[in-house]
Amino acid sequence: MSCRKRCKREIFKFAQYLYRLVTGTLNTDSVEDELELSTVRHRPEGLEQLEAQTRFSRKELQILYRGFKNECPSGVVNEDTFKDIYAQFFPQGDASTYAHFLFNAFDTDHNGSVSFEDFVMGLSILLRGSIQEKLNWAFNLYDINKDGYITKEEMLDIMKAIYDMMGKCTYPALREETPRQHVEIFFQKMDKNKDGVVTIDEFIDCCQNDENIMRSMHLFENVL
Repeated sequence: MSCRKRCKREIFKFAQYLYRLVTGTLNTDSVEDELELSTVRHRPEGLEQLEAQTRFSRKELQILYRGFKNECPSGVVNEDTFKDIYAQFFPQGDASTYAHFLFNAFDTDHNGSVSFEDFVMGLSILLRGSIQEKLNWAFNLYDINKDGYITKEEMLDIMKAIYDMMGKCTYPALREETPRQHVEIFFQKMDKNKDGVVTIDEFIDCCQNDENIMRSMHLFENVL
């Protein structure tokens, strides 16, 4: 099996895990040690408000909440738990850094945990959002310090994290300068006014008009 197919298979397995989690069909005993089993300490917003803020129906939200609460009785997922779960699907590499960036993208209020609201809002965008919304979400992932711009350093950190996650799947072995070379290519295309940073408008415009960038950044295949 090729490297690309193996990586896609692992991503698919992780997506299956998420599906089983949110529908409540995951065996709780198998992940008991990885999830917080304390008394519920976070209660979500009313379903009416979440129904208005997402593209899920009230019934779907009830199913999602039942599954989330079943797997996360405390009502939240912390970063260590998220990393442990994500790492299972990339055993050939070190997924911890990329999982950290991904966790921060879900943790919209930056309080160190992902609540049901955080989770369902992100899931709504990834599953049913428009192209614009998905690209906005992806931009937020790459904008590590959340200042509204993507710098070369931020994109380099993401690229290195992706290569670390792929681990043995990177064949032939990547040279140390390879991530930086990719970043330079991206910036040549994205940074239209050559000011050293990429704005959200530049990011979205470039991604929508360049199929190669869309594929190479794996915006929709690897965002989960």
